Amino acid sequence: MVQAAAGQLAILRARRPVAEVQADAAAPAALRARLALAGQALAFAHAGLALPDNGSYRQYADLGRQYPVWNVFAAPEFSLDLRTWCFPVAGCAAYRGYFDAARARVFAAGLAAAGEDVFVGPAAAYSTLGYLRDPLLSSVVALPPDAMVGLLFHELAHQQLYVAGDTAFNESFATLVEQEGLVRWLTARGDQAGLCRFLGGLERERAVRALFEVARSRLRTIYAGPGTDEARRSAKAAVIGELRAGYAVLRAGWAGPPYFDGWFAGPINNARLGALAAYDRHVGTLRVILESEGGDWPAFYRRAARLGRLGAADRAEVLGLVGRTSLRAPGPACRAVLSEPAAAGPGSRAGPRGSAGSAGWQPPAVPSPSVPARG
Repeated sequence: MVQAAAGQLAILRARRPVAEVQADAAAPAALRARLALAGQALAFAHAGLALPDNGSYRQYADLGRQYPVWNVFAAPEFSLDLRTWCFPVAGCAAYRGYFDAARARVFAAGLAAAGEDVFVGPAAAYSTLGYLRDPLLSSVVALPPDAMVGLLFHELAHQQLYVAGDTAFNESFATLVEQEGLVRWLTARGDQAGLCRFLGGLERERAVRALFEVARSRLRTIYAGPGTDEARRSAKAAVIGELRAGYAVLRAGWAGPPYFDGWFAGPINNARLGALAAYDRHVGTLRVILESEGGDWPAFYRRAARLGRLGAADRAEVLGLVGRTSLRAPGPACRAVLSEPAAAGPGSRAGPRGSAGSAGWQPPAVPSPSVPARG
């Protein structure tokens, strides 16, 4: 808890009003322009997406480092069920966050020494769920423009609704708001090329996620079946090898970026597979609910809040009863745009939520924590 308090306090002390930074002639022009874009995105989020307007992101904080927090995920060697940690107010979450990368790695190393699969991933942002006025972090401002806008929508969605103890529901809800919010944002700005790149990226992401889901399904069968631990390890390694090979085939068929190389960089294990699964498990189902409300955000939020008040088992059952999903895909006009080399999209995905200097939408690598980092 000491490192969490110290880390949060350091960020709060680094805050400056956005208006002050924009008026500072010494501030880089690129920073002032990006802050102006963030202000436009916030206005759109409040007026167009009915997201909370509570003073968050009206201040800017230069972290002096690339990321604010690092998340530790863990799972047993032969299970895809992520370990959870429980905290006051926020409840339980399937990750543990640290403001210090070294502390996160030390904690992860201890779990690994005990035989667990671990994954440590940085995140560009985190949410205090509206308990504090979250500042606009330099790590967020450094993202490609559309990724920055989408992440603001995502984090404000956590302030709109957060269900203690259900990481998959929380991240799916925020991801839906992010994706649908970006569609409406790009449409409102008349950015047809940007919209097509975004929808094309989502389509590729679904193809990659399908590979991961096949791997998870096969691993569940292996873990539940007979055999020695050594046999399970061998079969697990084979499934992960086939997952990598499947992505290589998929990637070879793409004329250009976006790529999802960051999802495959480094070891792939149960913890990493679980972290990726948490992000979109219910997105398609929640989109059906949004569409059933005619795309009306307040009505959708009320429906989602009612789901949130259910117990975890009942919530999962209701989501299952929806019985179908709704997926965004590029239309014929976008197919023509995406076939042009100049509209291929952003560069290869290497880090969470993009990296400074790239352009356009990029896929997420790991969930941004929706609770303050702990330790």
